[in-house]
Amino acid sequence: MRQVPPSFATFRTLLIGWTIPAVTPRALEPLSMDFQLARLPCVDFGAGALARLPARVAAYGQCALIVTGARSLHASPHWDPLARDLTRHGIAWELISVAGEPSPALVDEAVARYRSEPIDCVVGIGGGSTLDAAKAIAGLLRPGNSVLEHLEGVGPERPYKGPATPFIAVPTTAGTGSEATKNAVLSLQGERGFKKSFRDDKLMAEWAIIDPDLLASCPPPVLAANGMDAFTQLLESYVSIRAHPLMDALALSGMEKVRDALLPWYEGVGTQTEHRANMAYAALLSGITLAHVGLGSVHGLASPLGAFFPIPHGVVCGTLVAQATRVNIAVMQAREPDNPTLAKYAQAGRLLSRSGLDEHTARQTLLDILEDWTCRLQLPRLGQYGIMETDIPRIVAHSRGSSMKTNPVVLSDTEVAAILRARL
Repeated sequence: MRQVPPSFATFRTLLIGWTIPAVTPRALEPLSMDFQLARLPCVDFGAGALARLPARVAAYGQCALIVTGARSLHASPHWDPLARDLTRHGIAWELISVAGEPSPALVDEAVARYRSEPIDCVVGIGGGSTLDAAKAIAGLLRPGNSVLEHLEGVGPERPYKGPATPFIAVPTTAGTGSEATKNAVLSLQGERGFKKSFRDDKLMAEWAIIDPDLLASCPPPVLAANGMDAFTQLLESYVSIRAHPLMDALALSGMEKVRDALLPWYEGVGTQTEHRANMAYAALLSGITLAHVGLGSVHGLASPLGAFFPIPHGVVCGTLVAQATRVNIAVMQAREPDNPTLAKYAQAGRLLSRSGLDEHTARQTLLDILEDWTCRLQLPRLGQYGIMETDIPRIVAHSRGSSMKTNPVVLSDTEVAAILRARL
């Protein structure tokens, strides 16, 4: 039986047991009190939640299409018990693996192969790329058409009418928050490449099953990049021109958890199970906030960088967020000194430093902390992926998508180029 979309009470339960940091009235001063709260998946969060996946699948039927990453799930200790439990629940399944970021061709091939099969539910188990692929496949299994018909800025952009096959998202990394978004990001790499979204409310997962135990096998470079992706999404949502107090509260709560967990998890210090839970929570909130209020210049640049070069999305975010924040603050101070976002950057600096600094010092502290994280997490520079000075104009020219439109200040081409040049 199809699950009922969650009520606001379900949304509220996300925050039970977690501390939302105190903020000053000025820091929460909204740019707008007008907002909409979109539907969310039902969320099953906690250690061991994966064990409840077979029962969730069985609620939709007896045949599942399971989309995974290339290797990690099957090599982990989680796959064999899951397979046994699926069998015990009488569920048959087909498997698709996704290596790297998904392309429109991968989605279309999967739809063509399985559209005639009696698939009752699509399950994505993996990182953001895996979940995005599964989400797009679930959306098109029943309609059967090409994803290129709906991809933003690529094809005819026809409205998606559905119906979608029920989709369950099971993240194994703490980064994109794709389990809580309605968009599937698809890429075509190369000279004429693109990185665009297939986006519709009907693509939202019915369930997000978030088991922090699944993060235990993340290698340090992956958890660093994904963790900085989650943080960047939280910070950019917090300072977005569409920001409002409800999403601000979630963004601040998520940034607090990143502050407490990311570096200790990466460096192997403290209670690792707690760090994994904090980062899984932060990533979930980052998906909710970005879906409701948008992002900023880092993600505006991530689109062409990911399309033209073989650079992982999390690496783009991690390597650019400090410099992008520096440029945003400098531009606002020079051109828009009354921009209320300056106070929000200061509040983020106080949050990360656990201090009551004045606004100027708090903003500088924020920049210092982000630079320190970039260094300690060993985020690569853009040049390591073949990006050169001569590539900057083309990247800037393709950076003006939806994410850049919600940046808190309009940046000139020269200012956007400065972000890239600083991290070559």
